[in-house]
Amino acid sequence: MGSSHLSSSVAEGRAFMQVIDGKSLDSLSGNRVEVVCPSDGRVFASFPASGEADVDSAVQAARRAFNDGPWSRMPAVERGRLITRLGQLVAENAEELAALESRDTGKPVRQGKADVAATMRYFEFYGGAADKVHGDTIPFLEGYTALTLREPHGVVGSIIPWNYPLQILARVAGAALAMGNTLVAKPAEDASLTAIRMAELALEAGFPPGTFNVVTGYGSEAGAALAAHPMVDYITFTGSPATGTAIQQAAALNNRGVTMELGGKSPQIVFADADIDAALPVLVSAIIQNGGQTCSAGSRVLIQRPVYDRVAAALAKRFSEISAGPHYADLDLGALINPRQRSRVEGFVHDAEEKGTPVLARGRVDADAPAAGFYHAPVLFGPVDAASMLAQEEVFGPVLCLFPFEDEAEAISLANGTEYGLVAGIWTRDGARQHRLAKRVRAGQVFVNGYGAGGGIELPFGGFRKSGHGREKGFEALLGMSTTKTVVFNHG
Repeated sequence: MGSSHLSSSVAEGRAFMQVIDGKSLDSLSGNRVEVVCPSDGRVFASFPASGEADVDSAVQAARRAFNDGPWSRMPAVERGRLITRLGQLVAENAEELAALESRDTGKPVRQGKADVAATMRYFEFYGGAADKVHGDTIPFLEGYTALTLREPHGVVGSIIPWNYPLQILARVAGAALAMGNTLVAKPAEDASLTAIRMAELALEAGFPPGTFNVVTGYGSEAGAALAAHPMVDYITFTGSPATGTAIQQAAALNNRGVTMELGGKSPQIVFADADIDAALPVLVSAIIQNGGQTCSAGSRVLIQRPVYDRVAAALAKRFSEISAGPHYADLDLGALINPRQRSRVEGFVHDAEEKGTPVLARGRVDADAPAAGFYHAPVLFGPVDAASMLAQEEVFGPVLCLFPFEDEAEAISLANGTEYGLVAGIWTRDGARQHRLAKRVRAGQVFVNGYGAGGGIELPFGGFRKSGHGREKGFEALLGMSTTKTVVFNHG
């Protein structure tokens, strides 16, 4: 079976089940959510629409597994081996997972394959890192020995978004499980299928029951219940600032810690001395990847005036050649996740047009794309008013804004001129300027002469200001998924 055929037919008619306490279960109510393929608007599968009672069952299972099961007491090297084994099972099931991710989210097949490759790397990294986290000894008073231990929080509740469900579950699960926590994950109702498969593969890998739970359903029901559950010790969330605020408020009632990754309005700054030929494809890919539905999308390009016209013209030419189409066609970008998201993007574009913002280029929706799919052609605007809604708010779609600037001071002012601070790119050959800008731009990740769009598995990831707080990825995530215990011995 060819990959394109598999990606267009995978899971057809399947009734997926959530995984709680090592068992595949329907919701207690029997209610289900229909899975709609963004590429054609067709229902092709379903999964449980769980509520508060289902979430409680999952959290109770995770609590038992942590308190009474072997996981938190298992030697770290053994936990690491199981996490590594899960990564191997992801590799063995890579074609199915990529096809499932692509059909469920509408992203091109090659993006689904890239997501699977990243998922494998997360489990490889955290499997190897599980026994590398150490405490410290602290110089203290004579007759005392003081030390710190790194211990797990307990039950981690994680609310996973729909744009990269496979990758983001892996980055949370890898770090949380490596530190000895147990996990209850609630994927978005728009994209839950690969999360369910991941939990099934964890059982196949040998994870003890209750260690890796996935409960499905609507955010307003299952997600809200997980965030507010008093037996959840730590919460992670990736999504919108508004939902992040609600989750933090729920967690605060139980005095629980949180990690929040809440989006961005990330700038790429192109100076006149930059290697423009090297920058151009990156500037384009950083906004059209995943249809622009990426928290770290490079949605603002700041261009120094001497090269503004050249860069704008080159970007316009590239945008005019971009095609959107069904996931199985593997074009430049796929459909947006649902009609609501498409309407949101349309609203930003229409508002900007009505206010007279120049449209420099539009891509196209492929003529063979199903009419019932949720497509939006890429749009390039410029120059854009820095105070406009288009410049200030996260569109989460394939819309790129251009801004001219005169000098470093104006570039920094524009780059830091939104409420967000997730990622930034700096394009210049001037080494001193690279260092100056990297220090002054307020962003959790800064890339010089490149753009990582979230960066590698090893690189800590998170934002400033409205982009959230806490860090995921890399070794730093292991510290976030644990807490310090201080032990003091009085030995005279």
